[in-house]
Amino acid sequence: MGQCGITSSKTVLVFLNLIFWAAAGILCYIGAYVFITYDDYDHFFEDVYTLIPAIVIIAVGTLLFIIGLIGCCATIRESSCGLATFAVILLLVFVTECVVVVLGYIYRAKVEDEVNHSIQKVYNEYSGPNTDAPSRAIDYVQRQLHCCGIHNYSDWRNTLWFKESKNNSVPVSCCQPNISNCTGTLSRPGDLYQEGCEALVVKKLKEIMMYVIWAALTFASIQMLGMLCACVVLCRRSHDPAYELLVTTNSYA
Repeated sequence: MGQCGITSSKTVLVFLNLIFWAAAGILCYIGAYVFITYDDYDHFFEDVYTLIPAIVIIAVGTLLFIIGLIGCCATIRESSCGLATFAVILLLVFVTECVVVVLGYIYRAKVEDEVNHSIQKVYNEYSGPNTDAPSRAIDYVQRQLHCCGIHNYSDWRNTLWFKESKNNSVPVSCCQPNISNCTGTLSRPGDLYQEGCEALVVKKLKEIMMYVIWAALTFASIQMLGMLCACVVLCRRSHDPAYELLVTTNSYA
């Protein structure tokens, strides 16, 4: 009965190690996705520490590859030292992912203040399509999020670019894609996106941070199960004479 329970725990542990390898790839992908996406929106926030959760999640994903290897070797070889090391590393990663969740919530709450603080400055720096990084960032965001201006298209009237161009037009990135021959003129407001970009940028960045939070929570739960299985195998190995006899017999064989 004890041997059956141990075998069952070991099988679950091996399966979890395979999941850790898959999780490692998923976490690295999510971290890279956050980096790439934030790079498209980095002109709208100034706090570089916002990317800390993404950095940590990539580090955790890389570490999970190593953890999976240690766990598989320790389980197959029935090494007490290896299983103990595996459980301790899992505990450390579990704590790290809990920190990621906390940091994710902290920086998610700061996103709105960051965007509100910097978006007016970015729009004032606009100097025309494909002229510099801030201008390309604005055109990219307006096309991707289907928005125009900070709160709506009329905000462009207050920008230096609008006043200097003197053509009563907003950038063509404000034009709705189904409108042909749109030039961005304010005399045809129906051709333009009606929603402002500020709220949509905040929503997008918060969604990205939630991906990190949910990924950390999900894999932290899996790691908790891995720790429990490793502890079960370790405890039964040290207290079950039948299991010790089985291991000794296998070793001599």
